[in-house]
Amino acid sequence: MEPLTVKSTLIDAVYFSQEDGRLRVCLSNGEERQFEGVAEAQVVAMVTSHSPGRYYIENVRDRFKRIAA
Repeated sequence: MEPLTVKSTLIDAVYFSQEDGRLRVCLSNGEERQFEGVAEAQVVAMVTSHSPGRYYIENVRDRFKRIAA
């Protein structure tokens, strides 16, 4: 997984694998969430958003299959 730079108070780190569409989101409260089937364009939109945390909540968290805590 490739680390992506993100500026967010909710998200500490984002990792994405282009090969299988897996996304790992490390939250500032210490939780980690992993999703599958995420398109690269969706990840780019999240990390470049004015508010990546809000984008995550509104467009990623409940839209993609969560595969890990």
